[in-house]
Amino acid sequence: MSMRVKLFFVFVAGLLWAAPVLADDVQLQPQPDPKAASEDPLESINRVTSSFNRAVRGVIIDPLVDGYQAVTPQFLQEAIGNAASNLNEPVTAISSLLQGDTENAGTATKRFFINSTIGLGGMEDKASEMGYQSRQEDLGQAAGYHGTEPGAHIVLPLLGPSNTRDAFGDILTGLASPVPLVGRVAQQSVIYSQNQDDVNSVSEGALDPYVVERNGYEQHRQFLINNGETLQVKSSDLDPKDFR
Repeated sequence: MSMRVKLFFVFVAGLLWAAPVLADDVQLQPQPDPKAASEDPLESINRVTSSFNRAVRGVIIDPLVDGYQAVTPQFLQEAIGNAASNLNEPVTAISSLLQGDTENAGTATKRFFINSTIGLGGMEDKASEMGYQSRQEDLGQAAGYHGTEPGAHIVLPLLGPSNTRDAFGDILTGLASPVPLVGRVAQQSVIYSQNQDDVNSVSEGALDPYVVERNGYEQHRQFLINNGETLQVKSSDLDPKDFR
């Protein structure tokens, strides 16, 4: 596949995937906290990119989601989500092996073959019906498991929040094959379409939606690295100024 085609996939994927939790007012942006400069060295440019992503979401993403929901039957939406999820199973298997998690690697392998065959190309989740539950992993999670720090927080144009560790993992995955990356984007698009109102409501009470988005992303990624084990959050990590 040519680089031009790969870039086209990334652009289209970004239009479908971008859904950062941001506020409606783009004119008033709080000044970066000097104390947090070392923790978020790219904050200034990230805020600009977040405003750009917000504009794209309002003009393109949300209307596309509304149209998709209006014309696509629920059963077909579920089939699309299942097929997209199935494309990520090989990445889950490899990432699990890198963490020494042979059990989940085996489950992901079985899920891929079961759903790709009797699941009609992944449109039906027959593997879950047979007791093989999905727990998706990626290269960023594998790196985090082995102690790699997330690095600087990054807000990618169109693609939304990430960090240097996760972005590098996604780049490696995309270079190996763009199919899992496109599948992941499609899966997240379906999830967003199902939770659009809930996602948007988060920003309604935030005075600084960028901080809410950043902290939410980083904490969620750590949650995934820990395979769902909750972490104790210090009260000092919560800033009341981020909320009304």
